[in-house]
Amino acid sequence: MIDELAQRLMDGDRAALARAITLVESTRPDHQARARDLLTDVMDRTGGAWRIGLTGVPGVGKSTLIEALGGHLTAQGRRVAVLAVDPSSSRSRGSILGDKTRMGELAVDRNAFIRPSPSAGTLGGVARKTRESLLLCEAAGYDVVLVETVGVGQSETVVADMVDVFVALMLPGAGDELQGIKKGLLELAEILFVNKADGENETRARRAARDLEAALHLFAPVSPHWTPAVLTGSALSGAGIEKLWQTVEAHRKALDTAGALASKRQGQQVRWLWSMVEDRVLQAFKADPAVKAAGPELERAVAEGRLPASEAAERLLKRGA
Repeated sequence: MIDELAQRLMDGDRAALARAITLVESTRPDHQARARDLLTDVMDRTGGAWRIGLTGVPGVGKSTLIEALGGHLTAQGRRVAVLAVDPSSSRSRGSILGDKTRMGELAVDRNAFIRPSPSAGTLGGVARKTRESLLLCEAAGYDVVLVETVGVGQSETVVADMVDVFVALMLPGAGDELQGIKKGLLELAEILFVNKADGENETRARRAARDLEAALHLFAPVSPHWTPAVLTGSALSGAGIEKLWQTVEAHRKALDTAGALASKRQGQQVRWLWSMVEDRVLQAFKADPAVKAAGPELERAVAEGRLPASEAAERLLKRGA
């Protein structure tokens, strides 16, 4: 069963890819075991794609830019996969934003694959299995994988640690914009793209770009082999999209020449390993009967201020030992 799915996936079957991603996203223990087998089967077909992370506040135009960039790349003969992490509905746990409706043209492009994944409440809105989904897209023959974050919380940090280059979209309006920039975002971004630089916004966009370039001098670059680039453009009109891709290519060439891209990916893989170990250990700890029995009362004691959280944690750890 898994062997057949793996073969269909590697043959480029879109339905098989969708089914495989559903399998890795499942929380059922039997599905998780099958997903691990599937990933093991296709691992030698992974690693060949350009992995690009994109973030930005809601309304900055992430979906419009992804559609423009994706169309630009498929026109060149590339196959593009988009993993768009949606915030989850607190009631249904499903995706809220519906990425395929926001990327209408790319959604019907035969050389593109869009997968909106509900974040299911995980850290910063990043779907728990986004990394596995990325590998599956590579195994299916997609040579560019775009990972879009919801632009809130700590999702930027998590996504930046699974991609080769991290792109942050910004809005024109330098004064107000710089006041709202999170320090962590400037520390992570390798390319900054000031979007909506059209019409009356062009002057504001250029001013914002200058201010961003000045602000970047206050931070150490992500890599000693690359100086963060600041670009302007308009996803709606397509202006600056080709320049954005050329900059992504320049970033890859710089890291490849220095031998840094391979080491970057290796480090990400090792951190991913230990992150998964921590998740499994925590799941097993919470499932321990003694911990489950004591947990509710200790939670109430902490919530009501009758017990320090440190003491409650110590008691739970002793029960689960």
